[in-house]
Amino acid sequence: MLDDMVQKEIEVLRSLHSLIDKPPKKPVILMGDVILDRYFHGWANHLNSFAPVPVVKVTDKSVSAGAAAHIARGLVNLGLNVRFFALLGGDDNGRLVAQQLHEEKVDTSDIRIATHLQTVAKTRIYGSRESLIDREQLILQFDEESQEDFPETIVNKLTDSACRAMPGSCAVVLSDYGKGVISDSGAAQIIAAAKAAEVPVICDPKLTGLHRTDGATVALFEIRGLELLRRRNNFQDAEETAAYFINLYDWEGMLVLGGEHGTTLYQNDVAPLHLPCLIDVPRQLIGLHDAAVTALACALGDDRTLAEGARLANAACECVLGAEASSVVLDRKTLMTRLDELAWHFQISDR
Repeated sequence: MLDDMVQKEIEVLRSLHSLIDKPPKKPVILMGDVILDRYFHGWANHLNSFAPVPVVKVTDKSVSAGAAAHIARGLVNLGLNVRFFALLGGDDNGRLVAQQLHEEKVDTSDIRIATHLQTVAKTRIYGSRESLIDREQLILQFDEESQEDFPETIVNKLTDSACRAMPGSCAVVLSDYGKGVISDSGAAQIIAAAKAAEVPVICDPKLTGLHRTDGATVALFEIRGLELLRRRNNFQDAEETAAYFINLYDWEGMLVLGGEHGTTLYQNDVAPLHLPCLIDVPRQLIGLHDAAVTALACALGDDRTLAEGARLANAACECVLGAEASSVVLDRKTLMTRLDELAWHFQISDR
């Protein structure tokens, strides 16, 4: 019996490998907030003389198109076609995002510009002690964003455009950071259009935006987010919490990302599927959600089950966890290699 289960797992991994080799040809509809991520890395050898804070001597810096733009980049890297509906401010940050998307062959024709607004930017500063500690840590993060909301007329037009693009698509992703691109009415409109077209919807919401996921196929959470919901609602365990919210928002499933603790898929009337993390030394977490969303879109866009999507998402998360860089874009070669490694792991464990 155990041999049969292991063999079935290996066959699923090999099937997913074939999927990544030949992904769906129909486009993924992606709508969400865009953030420019800035990274500074350096040595933190001493404290400031006026305050107990580290002084970082910068040795490297980079910028990266993040949030929904990061998902778009990952989808293109996996060989999928993407219709990317987003808003950018008419500032230097917005131009940097657009330039990177263009360089990485992400179609930007569906992106709209709000010329008077600022593109959200997050700056993270990493440091370590020179010659003593190899592994750096996050020291400071600061965020910049407009105090004004995106104009409602532009958001509505973007939503209408996404709905018109629904026929002929293979999956829908709503990447909601609460920055205004996905409105309450807009989310309902897109999910309704997707249901009518029988297209799966993947939502990656903030806890304050759960009402914008009603009727989605699957919603993503971090393990700490699920625990917070459990405490707030006085449930006994994660399984009871997941069942409540799956019923409340009419999802088919909830995928919970635990980083080094693995990934868990919850569905109604099905035992939870827990997939352990097999990375020996997880290095970083940035981009975990985006990698999982990208993998899910690829799997569900090919009419795979949520369980298969969860397995592909878990492998994608392991690609991020095992990466050296602080900004990782999921790519086809790395994910296929990881699927091969996992299949080999099961073969060895079966001997």
